[in-house]
Amino acid sequence: MSGTQGRAPVPGDGTRAVRAGLPEPVKYEPTLPGPVFAAHYHLPGEPTGAYTYGRDENPTWTHLERAIGSLEAPGEDDVETLVFASGMAAISSVLFSQLRAGDAVVLPSDGYQVFPLVREQLEAYGIEVRTAPTGGDAQLGVLDGARLLWIETPSNPGLDVCDIRRLVEEAHARGALVAVDNTLATPLGQRPLELGADFSVASGTKQLTGHGDVLLGYVTGRDPEAMAAVRRWRKIVGAIPGPMEAWLAHRSLATLQLRVERQNATALAVAEALRDWPEDLAVRYPGLPKDPSHAVAARQMRRFGCVVSFTLPSRTRAERFLEALRLVDDATSFGGVRSTAERRGRWGGDDVPEGFIRMSVGAEDPEDLVTDVLRALEESAR
Repeated sequence: MSGTQGRAPVPGDGTRAVRAGLPEPVKYEPTLPGPVFAAHYHLPGEPTGAYTYGRDENPTWTHLERAIGSLEAPGEDDVETLVFASGMAAISSVLFSQLRAGDAVVLPSDGYQVFPLVREQLEAYGIEVRTAPTGGDAQLGVLDGARLLWIETPSNPGLDVCDIRRLVEEAHARGALVAVDNTLATPLGQRPLELGADFSVASGTKQLTGHGDVLLGYVTGRDPEAMAAVRRWRKIVGAIPGPMEAWLAHRSLATLQLRVERQNATALAVAEALRDWPEDLAVRYPGLPKDPSHAVAARQMRRFGCVVSFTLPSRTRAERFLEALRLVDDATSFGGVRSTAERRGRWGGDDVPEGFIRMSVGAEDPEDLVTDVLRALEESAR
C-alpha cells in the first residue's frame, strides 16, 4: 500500500484484487456471500427495488461487477460494469447496442477468430465493416466516418500492439466511440478507460478467472447513456451469467495478482528461452525488449500477459512438438493456471502459418516449464 501524508492511501493491485467487490462486513455473515439462485424476488407493490427479476439483476452479479469495476478503474465511482455469459456475449452487446444500419465500424483484421462471423452479421444488418491490422496503428487509415473503433491489443493470437491513447484521441476527434478488448492484458496489465477508451471489454473466461472452469464476459464503461444501451441489449438477448459462474469468478479474483505476477514472469522466461533457441522461431511476446510491439506496450501496459507465440517450420513439426510436451496441455483458450498450447491454424480462422503455436503460460515452476518446452523442441526436431 502506498500514499502520502494527509492523503488516503492507494491500495496496490494485490490488496484490490483480494478485497474487490466485497460487501460491508456483517457479524456472522460470510466475507463473500454465496451465490444467489433466484428467478424472481418478493415484490409487493410497485417494482422499485434493486432486484425485481433474475434476467435483469442478481446480487451475486452486483458484487462481481463492482469488483471488476474497481480493478478496471481504481478509485473511480462513475464507471459501470456489466457481466455476461461469455466474452462473445460482452463483445456482441457493445457492437449491436451502439451500431445502427448505415453506421461504419472498424475492426482489427488480425483479431479474435470469431470476428469473421461477427462481420457477416453486422453487414447483414446494414452496417459497413472496415478492417485493418493492429500493428502500426493501421486502423487509423480507415477510421474516417466510423461510428465505432474496436481495438484488440495485444492482438490474439499475433500479439501485435497499438497505441491506445493515440487511437482514442484520433477516434474521438472524428466522432467515433472506442472499445478495447482487454482480455489478453487483464485490468492488471492495462486500463483502457484510463487511456481514454469508452469501453473496456473482456472475456473473463481467460486469465481474469484463470481456472478454465467458467465462461464469462464483461463490459466496463463510463458514459451512462452508452452503458444503458449495453444493459438493454443484455436484457433483450438474455446473455446473462449463471449465479454460480459469477460467484466462482469473484472468488477467483482474489488470486488474480498472484497468478498474473507468476504467469507473466514465467511467460518472459519461456519467451527468452525460445528466442535463444538455435532455430529462428519468430517468437512474439510484448515483454521482450526487441519485440516489435515492446516500445508501444511498455508505454501503456503495466504487465505484458501470459501468452507467447512462435512458429515451427511445418504443421508436422508443430504437432510433434505438442505431442512431446508433458507439462503443457494441447488445448484452446488461454490464461489458466495450467499451461496450454495449440497449433492455432487448426481452427482455420486466423491468418497464421501452419506451424504457428500459441502458448498460454500457467503457474507451474518456471524452470520445469522451460525445461519441458526445450525438451519438446529437441524431440520434435529429430
